[in-house]
Amino acid sequence: MAGCSNDDGGFFFNGEDDSRLERESSAGWPWRERIGEIEEREGFWKQPDGLGYRPCLNFSEEYKEDSEPVSGERKRRRGKYLMVVVSGGLNQQRNQIVDAVVIARILEATLVVPILQLNAIWGDDSEFSDIFDEAHFKRTLRNHVRVVSSLPSNRLRIRPVADQLASSNVDDNWIKAHYLDPIQKRGILLLRGLDSRLSKDLPSHLQKLRCKVAFHALKFRAEIEEMGRKLAERMGSEGPYLALHLRLEKDVWVRTGCSPRLGEELDRIVERERIAHPELLTSRTNLTSHRRYLEGLCPLIAMETTRLLKALGASRSTRIYWAGGHPFGGKRALEPLRSNFPIIHNKRTLATLDELRPFEGKASAMAALDYIVSLSSTVFMANHGGNMARALQGHRAYLGHRKHITPNKRGMVATLNTNISTWGLRDADMDEILRNLHVNSLGSPLLRTDKAARDVIAFPVPDCMCRR
Repeated sequence: MAGCSNDDGGFFFNGEDDSRLERESSAGWPWRERIGEIEEREGFWKQPDGLGYRPCLNFSEEYKEDSEPVSGERKRRRGKYLMVVVSGGLNQQRNQIVDAVVIARILEATLVVPILQLNAIWGDDSEFSDIFDEAHFKRTLRNHVRVVSSLPSNRLRIRPVADQLASSNVDDNWIKAHYLDPIQKRGILLLRGLDSRLSKDLPSHLQKLRCKVAFHALKFRAEIEEMGRKLAERMGSEGPYLALHLRLEKDVWVRTGCSPRLGEELDRIVERERIAHPELLTSRTNLTSHRRYLEGLCPLIAMETTRLLKALGASRSTRIYWAGGHPFGGKRALEPLRSNFPIIHNKRTLATLDELRPFEGKASAMAALDYIVSLSSTVFMANHGGNMARALQGHRAYLGHRKHITPNKRGMVATLNTNISTWGLRDADMDEILRNLHVNSLGSPLLRTDKAARDVIAFPVPDCMCRR
C-alpha cells in the first residue's frame, strides 16, 4: 500500500500490531463468518463494498517526536492542565471528550479526566468512570496526551482561567491564540461549551487523534461492555439482525419542532410543551412543524420507517433490535412497525430485571448498551440522524464497513405524500422509487472529500483509513 502504513510505530494500541486490530474488528460481529451466505440469500443483508479501506493511523515521525512523554516530577508540577465540562447525552458527551483530548494536545497540556455535567433531561449524575474505562482511556492515549484523574494537590487552590467556546468552527490556530498564553500564566484552563465548536477540518495528525480517541480510547467500563455483548449475542443467536435507533421520545418532538402525527391531542401536548420551553427548540425557528416535515427535518414515524424497510427488502422475519427511549404515544407509536416486523426486541425484552438493575436510572449506561448492540448489528438504521447515528456510521465503517442505512427523509416525504394525494402509486412502483432514493445511502464509501467540513468520526475515510 503505497504511501500508507497501518503500523504507527508504537502509537497504535500502544505498540501492538495489526493482529490486535483484526481481533477488534471481528469481535462483536456474531454473523461475520456467514456474511457471504447471507448476501447470496437475502439482498437486504448485503454488505457495502469498503473499496479496500482499512484503519490506518499512521502518525508522522514529527508527531511522534513531539509526543515524548513529559518526564520528571518537577516538570509535571510546573505543567499546564486542561479541565473540561461536557454536557448532553452519551454520544454528545463522547464528541466533546474527543475534542477535549485534541485541545489538550494542541495546548500541550495535561488533560484532567472530563467532568460530566448533570443531565437535566434524564437526571443522570454519572461520572466519567461510571461509563468509561478510565484506565484504558489513559493507557491508550499515553503517547498522545497525558491524562490524570484530578489536579495535583499543589494546584487545588489555583483559580483556573474559565471560558466557554462561544465561537463556532474554531481551529488549532484559534485555540493557541486564545488559550496558550492564559494557560501558561495561570497553569489551569477550564472549558465549557465544546459541543460542535471545534472545526471538523483540522491538520491530519489531529484528525487521526480524533479517531484514536473515538474508536479506541473511549471504551465502556467492563460491566457495560459485558452486558452489551450478552445482548448482542442474544440478538445474533438466530441470525443477522437490524439495529433500529428510533428517536420518538417526547423531548425529541419538542426539540426538533416537529409533530408526532399521532392525532390532534398528542400534537397539542407537544406544542404546549414547546411554547412553555422555547429554549429547548434546537432546529430552525422560522419554520412551522408541517414545513419542517416537508423539508425532511423530522424523525420518520413508525409507518414511514416500516415502508422504507420493506422497500429495501426487509422481510416479515427480519429480526429488529429497537434502540432508544420510550416512544411518545406508547404502543400506538410503534404499532405499524410491530405489525409488520413482529420479531422486535429491546434491552428489556432481551435481559432479565436482575441483569438491568445495575443500569437502571442511568440514562448514559442504558444508551451505552444500545450503542454496543447497534455496533454489533448486521445492519443499522436511525429514523432521524443525530450524534449516535453519526458515531455508529463511522465506527461501523472503521470496524469493517457494516451496512448503515441513511434515510433520505425529504425524498421519502415527497414520495409518500404524492402517493397518498395524487397518482395512487402501486406498492411495487413506490418500492422502486424508494430504493432508487437510497442507492447512495447504504454506507459506502464514507469519504470526507464528498462534502466540506464532514466530521471525521462519521466519515473516517481517508483521514483514518487507507487502502492496502
